[in-house]
Amino acid sequence: MAYSFDEIIDRRNTNSIKYGFEMGMHVPGDAIPLWVADMDFRVPDAVTARLQEVVNHGIYGYSEAGEGYYRAVLEWFASHYAWNAKQEWIVKSPGVVYALSVCVQAFAREGESVLIQSPVYHPFSDVVIRNSRRLVSNPLVLAGDRYEIDFDDFEEKIRKEQVKLFLLCSPHNPVGRVWTREELSRMMEICRRCGVIVVSDEIHCDFTWEGHRHHILAGLDPEYEENTVICTAPSKTFNLAGLQCSNIFIPDKDLRKRFLQIHDRNACDLINTMGLAAAQAAYEAGSEWLLQLKEYLWGNILFMEQYLKEKIPQLGMLRPEGTYLVWMDARGLGFTEQERQRFFLEKAKVWLNSGRVFGPEGEGFERVNIACPRPVLKQALEQLKAAADTL
Repeated sequence: MAYSFDEIIDRRNTNSIKYGFEMGMHVPGDAIPLWVADMDFRVPDAVTARLQEVVNHGIYGYSEAGEGYYRAVLEWFASHYAWNAKQEWIVKSPGVVYALSVCVQAFAREGESVLIQSPVYHPFSDVVIRNSRRLVSNPLVLAGDRYEIDFDDFEEKIRKEQVKLFLLCSPHNPVGRVWTREELSRMMEICRRCGVIVVSDEIHCDFTWEGHRHHILAGLDPEYEENTVICTAPSKTFNLAGLQCSNIFIPDKDLRKRFLQIHDRNACDLINTMGLAAAQAAYEAGSEWLLQLKEYLWGNILFMEQYLKEKIPQLGMLRPEGTYLVWMDARGLGFTEQERQRFFLEKAKVWLNSGRVFGPEGEGFERVNIACPRPVLKQALEQLKAAADTL
């Protein structure tokens, strides 16, 4: 089946965070939203069909995952990543951010240090600070057109700050890095030597681009299973974020017990009926849809890259190795943070995520969600060009 991703679907009046809540966020109502990380595409037909079956049944009682659900999840990771995880490792969660918060509570005491690598997805710092843990950053280093890890600083911070927990973003949101086997192994060896538990957010794992391959952290070496938690979800891959269903893999029995103690304390052990149905259908029958989607998104990335290069020289971008989020370099505008946001929102009428949200190292950058029909992306870029031409 051929899917059309050029179709522009009106998402207003659907309770979408991305559309219709501009006034509450002090954003012009006519700004094109390229910010929050969900896609403007319909889900695979198989997902819609499965959800329709649930709707037609008409009863939405308490639900639990059956053998078919676990089989679909495990077979996805086995076939796509050669990772043979086990059913007992899986803890279902309403979301990866929720799971990150549980991990912070379970694996670090109040006042103890948790490491992140900024600029990074802002809930990483939020779940540390809101749970009264000490935030420590190992900032990524921009070397030419890609970010790299400062391993000396990484190990020094872990030792000096007595870090107990490391929150890894893999692939990295927002800078688009897909960490190599060597980079991941080097970080893991340091963490193992220093007794650090690693929680790896791999929610974007299914979006890697030309020449790059995602490695499941716990699958690199059986010994890594002892101190890793792998956070996954079908939400980014299949545009199911609103259905609140994630799968957290915890191979080590003791770590899983500690996680479940907090999870149970939060009384969050049941998953949305629709989320379970959609996740199973997506993993069972969504592969072809995803292949076609990735081809389309890669076209969007190349289109944006060429457009900026030819028509808006004040703006640049780092070609992502993974994710459908582009890290756009706006430092060439020469604006302050406030001036830059006013330029994008009020003059260009394009709604982006300020890089500053992801940490001080993101100053001067903007995160752009290119998971939209190409005509929408083209219109946004044309509005950016028109605004830049007036400078």
